[in-house]
Amino acid sequence: MSQLDTRIAAQIATEITARPKQVRAAVELLDGGATVPFVARYRKEVTGGLDDTQLRLLAERLTYLRELESRRAAILKSIEEQGKLTSALSASITGAATKAELEDLYLPFKPKRRTKAEIARERGLGPLAEAILADRSADPVTLAQAYLSPDVLGTKEALEGARDIVVEGLSENAALLGQLRDYMRDKAMLSAKVVKGKEEAGAKFLDYFAHSERLSKVAGHRALAMMRGRDEGFLSLDIEVDADVTDPIKPVERLVVGALKAQGNGAGDRWLREVAGWAWRTRLRVTLAIDLMVELLERAESEAIGVFARNLKDLLLAAPAGARKTMGIDPGIRTGCKIAVIDTTGKVLDTDTIYPFQPRNDVSGAQATIRGLIKKHGVELIAIGNGTGSRETEKLVADLIELVPAPKPTKVIVSEAGASVYSASALAASEFPELDVSLRGAVSIARRLQDPLAELVKIEPKAIGVGQYQHDVDQYRLSRSLDAVVEDAVNAVGVDLNTASAPLLARVSGLGPSVAEAIIVHRNANGPFRSRKDLLQVPRLGQRTFEQSAGFLRITDGIEPLDASSVHPEAYGVARKIVAACGRDLRTIMGDKSALSGLDPRSFVDDRFGLPTVRDILAELEKPGRDPRPAFKTATFAEGVDDIKHLKPGMMLEGTVTNVAAFGAFVDIGVHQDGLVHVSQLADKFVKDPHEVVKAGDVVKVRVVEVDVPRMRIGLSMRKDIDASAPRERPRDQPSHAKQRPVQQAPRSTGSLGDRLAEAMRRTK
Repeated sequence: MSQLDTRIAAQIATEITARPKQVRAAVELLDGGATVPFVARYRKEVTGGLDDTQLRLLAERLTYLRELESRRAAILKSIEEQGKLTSALSASITGAATKAELEDLYLPFKPKRRTKAEIARERGLGPLAEAILADRSADPVTLAQAYLSPDVLGTKEALEGARDIVVEGLSENAALLGQLRDYMRDKAMLSAKVVKGKEEAGAKFLDYFAHSERLSKVAGHRALAMMRGRDEGFLSLDIEVDADVTDPIKPVERLVVGALKAQGNGAGDRWLREVAGWAWRTRLRVTLAIDLMVELLERAESEAIGVFARNLKDLLLAAPAGARKTMGIDPGIRTGCKIAVIDTTGKVLDTDTIYPFQPRNDVSGAQATIRGLIKKHGVELIAIGNGTGSRETEKLVADLIELVPAPKPTKVIVSEAGASVYSASALAASEFPELDVSLRGAVSIARRLQDPLAELVKIEPKAIGVGQYQHDVDQYRLSRSLDAVVEDAVNAVGVDLNTASAPLLARVSGLGPSVAEAIIVHRNANGPFRSRKDLLQVPRLGQRTFEQSAGFLRITDGIEPLDASSVHPEAYGVARKIVAACGRDLRTIMGDKSALSGLDPRSFVDDRFGLPTVRDILAELEKPGRDPRPAFKTATFAEGVDDIKHLKPGMMLEGTVTNVAAFGAFVDIGVHQDGLVHVSQLADKFVKDPHEVVKAGDVVKVRVVEVDVPRMRIGLSMRKDIDASAPRERPRDQPSHAKQRPVQQAPRSTGSLGDRLAEAMRRTK
């Protein structure tokens, strides 16, 4: 590893709480083509046990720091070619820790268009600026008279040119820019105002019509709300500093004066102080405000992307109902409810459409159809999409279940997030060319109950819609982050090689879409894989790809029992030594904790496989193919409570968390409109991050706190104290748009639990 990469490794090690040696080892593996899941799972000895979270951050910072070093080298080369690189400047550039610092240092040497200062120098006014700076006791007007010429006709014109030169020097002073930026970060206020005449059209941004708060305290979702209001032409934004200071020279301007050392009483000092104020008002303030607005946007985007990533991970790793015959129902009112029945492997057995609601109101016919399908196919689960008509459909099914003999199927409300996107996709068309788009949605709803991960990987992560302001953030950063979440989730669970779809296989470490398709083609042509080693017969799947992927692929009932586990083929020798020490057959050992508990892991350590790998193998033999996802559980909605009008403050209900944002959690309690549990209502203690308490998919008990029927707002609480239902000060930290069902789009509200959610609660994105 080069000296440069060694320095980068040392910096990353500090940031991820690791040793430089660990980081260097991980970098070498990642540079060699290894994936994060592979390194996290199967190279613990090499990296010292860095987990996937540390490795993701490592990879992200590695990219940034390498870009920083590349830019540093380019800047040094450019200045050196200009013949202006000094040892002091070189040291400053080498020590710059961020891209912003680098660019500040490069400003004086950066090729630029012809400026006012350059024009002034061409007119011979450079020496005048130097003279004023050198002798503060001299009168600048008197000095200026010596520089009059056919190009400079008066002292006023001469002094304006000198001013332009001084201002440019200030705007290229890296130390001053750093001071001003730090001061503004701490003291500046972000102000939002409604654009005159846009009050009615921009009502969804009502909270920001006359809004001001400290820049450093602006929550990410509020920042994105205000920026959206600005971009849509309803709000104007400004960054103000020292606005409440009455002193003629503001504290921030004193920093500029300090850079000129113009605190004295000489005529030159007084002139330079005026120039400092001019520089601040006309140039520095504007430039730095733009910089800080960009910083705020980047911070807000990072927060929004983080929220989306956490919610997506929770959704992907939601409890699977498992291999059970399932009926999926995509509710509809006038167009009817689409039904699809799938077997234990997700294969479509039957489809139909029923019309129990207006205008046909064929309740008896609908129930007869459902009952017939249940009996014909032995349906165990009924998955009902949570879109329009969901509760009416659920009641229809509940009434029917009362009448059918045991064993009765279990009904479950399932999120439709992204189902419509999948239904209209090329993948769905290739899977079900004979099915109508709406029937494909019913299939997706049924399958995502059986195995949410296997079904949701077919949808572009962004389309699943469990984020906040996902359309307002950098789409490349968002996609990269969400793709990493999907990859980590798929590999954490593992994939059945003989049943997985191409989209699921494509997410396996080391594979990708083309190799995944090649696996499917080989499987279709040659039948199920009998062992992991058979993968090497797949075209374009070489030894390197096999190494990266094999441990995450499972083969049940194959010729090698260990192929059904997460033990990597490279470590089968260690596993067999462990089995031999027990004196029993491998198949009888797997799953027998008592037979393995007495073994000392250190006895099986060798030159290649250390203690972490041996312990992982023992854990896997104890519970082969263990699934890290929780046990399947469903919420039970209260009977007779299927409309917001049925809600009363104080009611205790059960529901499912559908989305978690920075300001709280949204919960489906079965009334077509998710309720909000504000962060202050999540627990009887202070909660900084809602994800500390809940995640998407959790089944929770909530108390109804507020109900606003006209505005379709429901305030909920998970607090257990007596005062939880008492009126509270309305929080001001929700974004300015709200989520609408059926798509689980992030809440985008202008206000809070009550009035603050305003009209935006019913507005689309």
